Amino acid sequence: MTFDELYDIAKKTLNPKKLSKNSYAGSVAAAILSESGRVYTGVCIDTPCSMGFCAEHSAIASMITAGENRIVKLIAVYKDETIVAPCGRCREFICQIHDDNHKCEVMLKKDTVVIMDDLLPHRWQTT
Repeated sequence: MTFDELYDIAKKTLNPKKLSKNSYAGSVAAAILSESGRVYTGVCIDTPCSMGFCAEHSAIASMITAGENRIVKLIAVYKDETIVAPCGRCREFICQIHDDNHKCEVMLKKDTVVIMDDLLPHRWQTT
């Protein structure tokens, strides 16, 4: 699967909406290609007091629920359809759910793909 296809899937997953007085969801969507070739999607949930989570976390939860944890490719898209990089928390989380996820490809812009090691070169890990 190409990043263009993942981009289209992430765009279609976007669903910005107000959930409550102070909470919103769906302004960022992520699409993850797993080792098996399945695509998992998710959206962010933004709440006060840091209680929400990123679109990548949502997509990863779906992937783990389906019995997978190895990420091959990842893309996240903001509601204006621009590609956004995973935050630091997501980068670390991705690396912690499978020992080889530091090798997954991440699209940062239409013409820029890097591996997770480039985004998180000195990640936390046990020996």
